[in-house]
Amino acid sequence: MNEAQSTPPARRPIRDLPDELISQIAAGEVVERPASVVRELVDNALDSGASQITVRLLAGGVRLIAVEDDGCGIPQAELPVALRRHATSKITNLHDLETVATMGFRGEALAAIASVSETALLSRPADQPHAYLLDARSGELRPVARSSGTTVEVKELFFSTPARRKFLKTDATELAHCVEAVRRHALARPDVGFAIWHEGKLVEQWRATWQPGQEDVQDALARRLADVLGEDFVAQSLPVQHTEGAITVTGRAGLPDAARSRADQQYCYVNGRFVRDKVVTHAARSAYEDVLHGQRQPVYALYIEIDPARVDVNVHPTKIEVRFRDSREVHQAVRHAVENALAVPRATTLAAAAEEAPASSATPFFEQNVPATPIWKAQAAMKFDELPGHRVSDLGALWGTPGPAGMHSAPQEESLPVAETASAMAAPTGLAAVEPAPPARGTADAAQPWPLGRALAQLHGVYILTENAQGLVLVDMHAAHERIVYERLKSQADTGARIASQPLLIPATFAATPEEVATAEAHADTLPLLGLEISPFSPRTLAVRAVPTPLAQGDAVELARSVLAELSAHDASTVVQRAKNEILATMACHGAVRANRKLTLDEMNALLRQMEVTERSDQCNHGRPTWRQLSMKELDALFLRGR
Repeated sequence: MNEAQSTPPARRPIRDLPDELISQIAAGEVVERPASVVRELVDNALDSGASQITVRLLAGGVRLIAVEDDGCGIPQAELPVALRRHATSKITNLHDLETVATMGFRGEALAAIASVSETALLSRPADQPHAYLLDARSGELRPVARSSGTTVEVKELFFSTPARRKFLKTDATELAHCVEAVRRHALARPDVGFAIWHEGKLVEQWRATWQPGQEDVQDALARRLADVLGEDFVAQSLPVQHTEGAITVTGRAGLPDAARSRADQQYCYVNGRFVRDKVVTHAARSAYEDVLHGQRQPVYALYIEIDPARVDVNVHPTKIEVRFRDSREVHQAVRHAVENALAVPRATTLAAAAEEAPASSATPFFEQNVPATPIWKAQAAMKFDELPGHRVSDLGALWGTPGPAGMHSAPQEESLPVAETASAMAAPTGLAAVEPAPPARGTADAAQPWPLGRALAQLHGVYILTENAQGLVLVDMHAAHERIVYERLKSQADTGARIASQPLLIPATFAATPEEVATAEAHADTLPLLGLEISPFSPRTLAVRAVPTPLAQGDAVELARSVLAELSAHDASTVVQRAKNEILATMACHGAVRANRKLTLDEMNALLRQMEVTERSDQCNHGRPTWRQLSMKELDALFLRGR
C-alpha cells in the first residue's frame, strides 16, 4: 500500500446542496431519455381532461418536445407554482396519496424537466381572456394567443448535463421510444385522440373511438387496440372478461399461435396506468405455461380495475411500478381471467363464428369468437355416447387398457353425436379406411355439424384427416390425445392430495444458501405435497430424502433447488399446483396414443369429439398445435381453381 492510499481523506463539511443541483439529481430519476419527458407530459395532459393530445418532436425529442392538449388549462397565477418541486393540484393529504386516481401526483415532473432543458409553459383556461407563456429559465411571464388548453415546450434536453446527453441513442431510436410511450397511453384511453409529429411529418395518429355518454366502452377499447396494435392482434386474440372479488380484469389475450420470440407486446394496466409488475407478468405467463411452445412469449393487453386503496402507486418516481396490498389476490384474478379465455376450444368457436358471419358482420371485437353460451364444459361434466364401441373408456387404441370402473363416468344429460359406423375399405399403406361420404347439407345428420368434422382417414399413423364445413382439417393424434389425457388427469386430481414420492436410498446433499435453508424450513408442510422431502443436514447443507415417483430418475438436487427458488418467489399454493401439473403432463405424455398406432374410424371420431369439449385442446401440453384448418379457398388456390 503506497503513502497516498494510507493517507485518510480530508474531512468535508456537511452543507445544503444548491436547489438547482437538487433538481438535477431528482431529474436523474424521472428523466432518463426524451420518452420519459413525453410520458410525464402526456400524463399531465390526460389529468387535465384533454380530448385531443398532439406531440411534436425534433431530432427524436432531443431538440424539441412539445405536447399540446385541449384540457382545462392553468390559470396565470399558478403557472410559476407549477414549475416548483413537489407542487401539484392532484393530492393534498395522505389520504389522497393512498387513493390516488390520477396519472400524475408527485409534483416532480415539470421541475425535473425544467432543470435539464429549456422549458416553456403556455396555458389558457376557458374563462381566461388570453393565454400566458412562462419561460422556466428566466421566469418571464407574458401574454400570448392560444385557444383553451396547455402546451409544454421542452428544448435542448440535457443541455446543462452534457454527460447525460452522450448516453442517448440515435434519433430514430429515441423517436421509437417516444412513440411507444404515447402508444401505451393510447391503448388505455379510447376517449382521447393522439397525434405524433416528427420533423414536421405525421408519424402516428389515433382518433378517439369513444365519447362520453356512449355505453359500449369495451367495443371502443377494442377498436383502439386494432388501431394501435393492428387488426392481426385482434384477429389472433381472445376477449378477456373476468371478475374475482373486488378485481375486474378485461382486455384481450393472444392465441398461443400468435406468441412471439420477445415480450414486446405485453401491455398491462392498473386503473388505467401502464405498469410493469412481476406479479401480473408471472400470473399471465403461468396461464400460458402449458399452451406455449418453448420460450415463446405471449401477447396480451390486460386492464385491471381495483380499489385505488388496495394498490400503492407511489413506489418509483417514474410511476411504472406498483405494489399490491394483496398480491396473491391479484395473481389469482389475472391467471384465472387468462386461463378462462384460453380454455374455450377454438374449433367450436370458429365454427360458430362461421355459421353466424353473414348475419353479424358488425360484431364488436370484444364479443366476437364468443358463443352466446359456453360450448365447453367442465371436465367432470364431459359426456360421451354409451353405445358399445363408442364409449371412450372402451377404445383400446386410445387408452391402452380400460380404466377402472367409473373412471369416465359423468352425468348423461346430453350425448355428443354418435360417429357413424363405416365398413372398412382397402386403402394404400399409411392410410386407414375411408368413411362413406357425409350426408348432404340440410339433412338431419348435417343440421348440427361437428366443428372438427368427420374423420376420413389416418395418414402414416400420425395424422387424422377430417372434413368439416370449412374444408379439410389435419389433426396430430398424439398431441391431441396428450392434451385430453392431461386435462382429464388434472380434473381427477384432488387439490389436497399428495404426489406419490419415492425415498432415496442415499440422500442427496448439497450446499445451500441461507435463503434456501430458510425456505425449506418455512415450507416444511408444503414440500410433502410435491412429493419432496428436504431437511437440514447441517447449518449450511440440505438433504433431499425423497422425490416425486415420476421424477425419480432425474437430478434430485437440481429439482430441489428449482422448487425452493419457486417457493421463495411465489405463493406456495401456486407452486404446488404448477408442480402437480408438470408431473401430470409427464404422465399424460407417456399415456397418450403413440404415432404409428392404427385407429379405427370410430376411434378417430371419438378423439375429435373429445377435442371439441376439452379445454385448451388447440395445443398439446408442450404448446404444439394439435390441429390445422385448410379452407376450401386455400385448397382451391393450390390447384389454381377459379383462375
